[in-house]
Amino acid sequence: MTALAAILMLTTQAQAQTQPPFQGKIGRTLADSTEAWPAPVRAPAGAPNIVWILLDDVGYGAASAFGGGISTPRLEELAQQGLRYTNFHTTAICAPTRAALLTGRNSSSVHVAGFSHHSLAAGFPGWDGYLPSQAGTIAEILRDNGYSTFAVGKYGVTPDEDATDAGPFDRWPTGKGFDHFFGFLGSQTDQYKPDLVEDQAHVTPDGRHLSEQITDKAISFIDRQQHAAPARTGLGAPPPAPTKPFFLYYAPGATHAPHQVPDDWRDRYRGKFDAGWDVYRQQVFAQQKKLGVIPANAVLPDRDPGIKPWAKLSPDERKLYARFMEVYAGYLGYTDAQIGRLVDHLKKINQFDNTLFVVVIGDNGASKEGTLNGDIDRSLTAPALPEKENLAYNLAHIDQIGTPEGVEANYPLGWAQATNTPFRCWKQDANCEGGTRNPLIVSYPKAISARGVRQQYGHVIDILPTTLELAKITPPDTIRGIAQQPIEGTSLAYSIDDAAAASRHRTQYYYIFGARAIYQDGWKASLAAPNPLIAGASIGADHGTPAWRLYNLDQDPTERVDLAGKNPAKLAELQALFDKEAQAHNLYPLVTWQDVGNRRRQPVQQESAH
Repeated sequence: MTALAAILMLTTQAQAQTQPPFQGKIGRTLADSTEAWPAPVRAPAGAPNIVWILLDDVGYGAASAFGGGISTPRLEELAQQGLRYTNFHTTAICAPTRAALLTGRNSSSVHVAGFSHHSLAAGFPGWDGYLPSQAGTIAEILRDNGYSTFAVGKYGVTPDEDATDAGPFDRWPTGKGFDHFFGFLGSQTDQYKPDLVEDQAHVTPDGRHLSEQITDKAISFIDRQQHAAPARTGLGAPPPAPTKPFFLYYAPGATHAPHQVPDDWRDRYRGKFDAGWDVYRQQVFAQQKKLGVIPANAVLPDRDPGIKPWAKLSPDERKLYARFMEVYAGYLGYTDAQIGRLVDHLKKINQFDNTLFVVVIGDNGASKEGTLNGDIDRSLTAPALPEKENLAYNLAHIDQIGTPEGVEANYPLGWAQATNTPFRCWKQDANCEGGTRNPLIVSYPKAISARGVRQQYGHVIDILPTTLELAKITPPDTIRGIAQQPIEGTSLAYSIDDAAAASRHRTQYYYIFGARAIYQDGWKASLAAPNPLIAGASIGADHGTPAWRLYNLDQDPTERVDLAGKNPAKLAELQALFDKEAQAHNLYPLVTWQDVGNRRRQPVQQESAH
């Protein structure tokens, strides 16, 4: 009876929120009655359109907007008319980053410490992969504040068992506040034969590159919304509402594997990387210093000892590895051009100046999943080939890199480290800045006049509260009658007009399947973890038994000098803080890559709520 009463109460609350009590008078005839129309939900006066752009698997040192060696003029354009945040962080892998971004809460606080895939989840509150209704998304908040809401591209946080046309659809994008969705629900898809969904059904792709398709669809969603007749006609109809602002979540599969790109982009970088990854790192590091997007006291770490010097590679290795990077560069450049199409359209329809752009260049650092020799079409979890045999195989298939036939194409670790310049390690490495630090651009032509670099510490959970503050929207206590968990991010709006403001986000934990870190006020303690499930992916982790390390990031932003031996008290303090944060955010039990490989997932238990 208590449970039934609670359900009825929630139902009543939801009805009350969506249909407020009637304020008129009801008589027996119209003549002795008084009409009262529900007030339409409208966004705050002058509210901006909002465009979030989230790229995939892009390292800090890839895009020219942050000093990288790959030309991204449209990202540069957005950066030059806004702000570049250089101390911004993700979670080190895709699904936790996306869950944290969409909700403004830490990933384990919203059940996505791992993934929404069965094999990478576990039956615990921080790990089951089910975004709870108590952690409403940015789309739900904006929808209930008068916005049209659209998402295109990669979603990544729909549980596997829900991802069929039979539903349930409450954890599809349309069940999480988006009016329309066009993209894929999983973590990776073929860019020419994607597992494509529109709204609540799978659809047949048209053969073009997915990034082109999602950009077309985003433009069509916006145009349809802008051109819709606002007035309702009929007896006693309310006055027309003004044009609604829109929220667009633009999240291409790029540049996650497979690196596939149209023919006319595949060869634009021919010969540009023949000098190799060691030269690339030095050149990018110098350009980053020139732009001011890395601290003046930063020192470039040595090349990881597991990666060969470019000068010692054979001619065949150089030919192969340069080709991998040429295609990757074309892929990122092509993605930049698709973003440019979207920007140009907003200018054409006079919506650009009143649009808040938030651009996160990568949901984690550059990918280690191409392993030492790169990959073209072999499954990520396939048994590893001996190096000589793997090189021969890749050379025999070199012409497939970047084509529709290159269904797993991904560059080798040497280039992943290079595109993570100036940081150590890669994607998955929650212990390293190379896994967790990504460029952030914030631009709002109508309202943000400040320009330049911002060095305040930030995390992906900060984007939602930043967006709401700039849109003048108060975070709701309830959404459709459901009480909401506190938002855990810290708005970065304070830093927009004050480059010297002290960081307000002072503490942050990180954890990805064993790899972990804890940050507080410039200090960071970290522990590496190998990934035995991917051949060669443990390069960059501590050799031998991993040990906790301690860094002062203010003095050593690229994590070169381990202070654990010199300052054991600070290390112990931070280890205790990690435990406190893990308990507060449902991170325990700590599931590792070894656990993923060893355990046998129990059948999914259908529950009434999560």
